[in-house]
Amino acid sequence: MNYLSTRGHPDRKRFCEILLEGLAPDGGLYLPETYPQVDTATLAKWRALPYAELAFEILSLYIDDIPQADLKAICAKTYTAEVFGTDEIVPLRELEDGVYLEALSNGPTLAFKDMAMQLLGNLFEYELARRGSELNILGATSGDTGSAAEYAMRGKKGVRVFMTSPDGRMSPFQQAQMFSLQDANIHNIAITGVFDDCQDIVKAVSNDLGFKRKYRIGTVNSINWARLLAQVVYYFAGYFQATASNDKPVSFTVPSGNFGNVCAGHVARMMGLPIQTLVVATNENDVLDEFFRTGVYRVRAAVDTHETSSPSMDISKASNFERFVFDLVGRDSARLRQLFVDDLGLQGSFDLSADPAFKQAAGRFGFRSGRSTHADRLATIRDTEKRFATLIDPHTADGLKAAREQISPGVPMVVLETALPIKFAATLVEALGEEPARPKKFEGIEALPKRVVKLPADAEAVKAYIAENCD
Repeated sequence: MNYLSTRGHPDRKRFCEILLEGLAPDGGLYLPETYPQVDTATLAKWRALPYAELAFEILSLYIDDIPQADLKAICAKTYTAEVFGTDEIVPLRELEDGVYLEALSNGPTLAFKDMAMQLLGNLFEYELARRGSELNILGATSGDTGSAAEYAMRGKKGVRVFMTSPDGRMSPFQQAQMFSLQDANIHNIAITGVFDDCQDIVKAVSNDLGFKRKYRIGTVNSINWARLLAQVVYYFAGYFQATASNDKPVSFTVPSGNFGNVCAGHVARMMGLPIQTLVVATNENDVLDEFFRTGVYRVRAAVDTHETSSPSMDISKASNFERFVFDLVGRDSARLRQLFVDDLGLQGSFDLSADPAFKQAAGRFGFRSGRSTHADRLATIRDTEKRFATLIDPHTADGLKAAREQISPGVPMVVLETALPIKFAATLVEALGEEPARPKKFEGIEALPKRVVKLPADAEAVKAYIAENCD
């Protein structure tokens, strides 16, 4: 299996090369040259597999430079009931007629990011040991990626983590999860700005090829293909739980800011998983909803990025969107560069409304979208608790609200849960008048000593900090 850059760089690379690399040298994102196809016989064979074995079967289609026995052992080590709380790993429950919640938040940091990050930590450690090398991970988080990455990488040999986050824009619980870690290989950097500033810094550093090579910079954001690939697995697992046979389609609704989670669903669908519709659920930062409604992709400046009660989706530049648009325009890298480098880089937007390809977003690729507000989130949280005795976090509420607007009779709608409610306690208190239950291991976490530095939204300042802490 070879991987190419969305922006047309001539090199083709193997999985373990892009695992440690992140962005391609031309600033593009890596994708496989072709998506492996899964037929009904294979789906039937996979249907009864435990999650770790299912993960191995899917990952092995994309990873051929790790011995099969080693890859199988990595999957078995990663996806255990001890780490994720249940044998199913991602249990599905029917909330109401035809609407399901897929639980993705039973990992160490109570958010869906653990599903991929736990695997990524084990893959990094394996490959670095095989090479006798080290890796400095630079990441950006709007809330959950950071803690998931840090908990997955803490204590890992040969790995340092430098995690940027928007200063003051995460929930107190999310901040405490990250900043309370005292491990020497974990570095938290609070950036004066919004998440998009953090993301821009990661891309700027990754595009400085000299610095990237000297300090062995890698990424854990969903621009890293391995991270997105791990997320493909739970679409298959959710499908198998929602259906009794492989002739039945299913739809998924995905709370989305950076387009990584739902892009994994796009990959699963391209492989042949019978997904009818992929619903992109946004909050007031509705760049993605605007595109799927109008064909116009218009990023917002930091000053126009709303601070909302579903803060992990307060994103106005969706990094993974480039992967989908690459497929949408027929994998034409010249056209892709025009859109993302020329039009977006110079004008801050691009317009596909008159392009025949835009109609395929909903047709051939099955995408729909929806938007939710703070009032919607509160109403959905209250309704879900009252009618189903179930607590959901604000991002999952965004998803549930959008899902109900896109239901097709006879087609199960699976909403991907984003995080446990305790991570956003203030909104749950506003909606219900009381704080959700807190796991014992996180009691008093906000009062623990913090280990974090504050830096301006400047890539050079972050590079200087990395250099200082790598010597």
